[in-house]
Amino acid sequence: MSFRARLLIALLVVVLLPMIVLALGVRREMRTRVIAQSDRRVQALARVIAEDFDETHASIGAAVAAIARTLPDDGAFRAGVLAAGADRTHVIDFAGKAMRAAALTTLQIRNDSGRILSSGHFPGEFDRIDPALPRLLSALSGPAIVETRTAEGSLLGVARVDSVRIAGRSFTVVGGRAIDQRFLDRMGRDEAMGVILRLPDRTMRARSAIRVETSGDSLDGERIVQALALPYIDATSVETTQGDAEISITSSLTPADDLRRSVDRWTLAAFLLAMGAAVLAAFWLARRLSRPMEELAAAAATVDLDRLDVRFATGRDDEIGVLSRRLSSMVDRLRGSAARLREAERRATVGDVARQVNHDIKNGLAPIRNVVRHLSQVAREQPSELAGIFAARQGTIESSIEYLETLARNYARLSPSLATRPCDVSAVIAEIVAGTGGRGAVVHARPEPGLPLVLADAFVLRRILENLVGNAIDSLDGKAGEVTIGADGATDHRVGATVRITVRDTGRGMDERELSLAFDDFYTTKPNGTGLGLSVVRRLVADLGGTLKVETEPGRGTTILVDLPAAPGARPAAIGGAR
Repeated sequence: MSFRARLLIALLVVVLLPMIVLALGVRREMRTRVIAQSDRRVQALARVIAEDFDETHASIGAAVAAIARTLPDDGAFRAGVLAAGADRTHVIDFAGKAMRAAALTTLQIRNDSGRILSSGHFPGEFDRIDPALPRLLSALSGPAIVETRTAEGSLLGVARVDSVRIAGRSFTVVGGRAIDQRFLDRMGRDEAMGVILRLPDRTMRARSAIRVETSGDSLDGERIVQALALPYIDATSVETTQGDAEISITSSLTPADDLRRSVDRWTLAAFLLAMGAAVLAAFWLARRLSRPMEELAAAAATVDLDRLDVRFATGRDDEIGVLSRRLSSMVDRLRGSAARLREAERRATVGDVARQVNHDIKNGLAPIRNVVRHLSQVAREQPSELAGIFAARQGTIESSIEYLETLARNYARLSPSLATRPCDVSAVIAEIVAGTGGRGAVVHARPEPGLPLVLADAFVLRRILENLVGNAIDSLDGKAGEVTIGADGATDHRVGATVRITVRDTGRGMDERELSLAFDDFYTTKPNGTGLGLSVVRRLVADLGGTLKVETEPGRGTTILVDLPAAPGARPAAIGGAR
């Protein structure tokens, strides 16, 4: 990710994250406070509605009680209800006149058997017997909603009952005032609240300023905050029944939602403004910071050990100027360090070459030393056979001298080139075995008959085997043991036909740590070793396009496996054939 992108993201996070937290907090707090305030208003309205019902209930009770008190003093009414065969016209019309005078909506006068003697709101109910309604109303201490019959249908209202005794007989007066749409609208005066009257079979809603889409009892966008329970008496059927009614006071969520949407719009506008400002600030800062940084990076990219003359602008007083000065100081230090490093490398190279020359010359002199020792022993013990032994070992001396001369020529060139050609591995093994006599170890040559020729440099191949055999003999630590040099044909799916050369000894072997370090330059476990033997072998095998593998076990010996590619189209070498 680029520096500009990182800077832009950082500014957006720093600017927008606090705004998001603030907006969410304000949004939530405002909605909570609006709903809480609405709930308090609903509760206040519920108290007002309850007080209105109580006042209406008390007012109806006073009107009904006043009517009941007038009955004993009304002679025509007394005569109409007590005298047999008396004219009952006054009794029938009495409830209608008294109902209008007392500003009631319903009024009925019944005798002690529940027979309706006079009905102001429905004269047609004269003589109907319904003893349940007065009994149910008498059992209630608070207001009740009563639904009664009229000539046009039913009438819903708040009703009270009172009783009076005339000439020893009991009469009941049931009166009430209607609960209609105007009554509900008068209770639902607040435009943010609604009043709903729930009856067992229907629902009535006050027509307030609330504009909420409802269907039946649905309250989408509203919350029921307060509910007032009232008894409900249904006197419209043959048998009067009692149930429950409820007045629900609801709070509309529309004001809170409108406020939330308004806050959201302003918050979105603030977000967009802050985001635009953050983007502009990020680009401005990135331009001021990235251009000098890019110049520093371009200058730093040209720095290497071969070019340490790079200069950095150090005239700025800010952090970039500090960085430039430190880079300049670093280049100065690198310049001094590079000079010291070149001198150290030159000395190390000279030392490495000296060690390599010493190691290779020792390998070349070893066969000559062994032949000279053998000839000296023959001269002391069997002088007569000296000439024959010398003739037999003369080839070893000449081969070793040729090896040393080739080695000298290669070091004279310092970077010798490989002269690869088909080589006879069996012949090279025979030469190596012939030059290892007298070192206290039994060396066996066991190449497989009919080996194909390998594509290699004969001189390099001899160096590989001499190093491996020398290490194998040294691993015996001067004790009796055997070293076996074998070779056989193999096939590698990656390179095709190969020849595997195996150098196996019965020496002390290597543990895991020694094996992991065996191919490192200058690592050795011998007191006078140079630590270059296996390191040289690995490089030479790689130069010939071969592979090298080591199998070893402490106390059981070591086996070195060298796979070299066979020469294409070369015939198998004769067993023991010379080059």
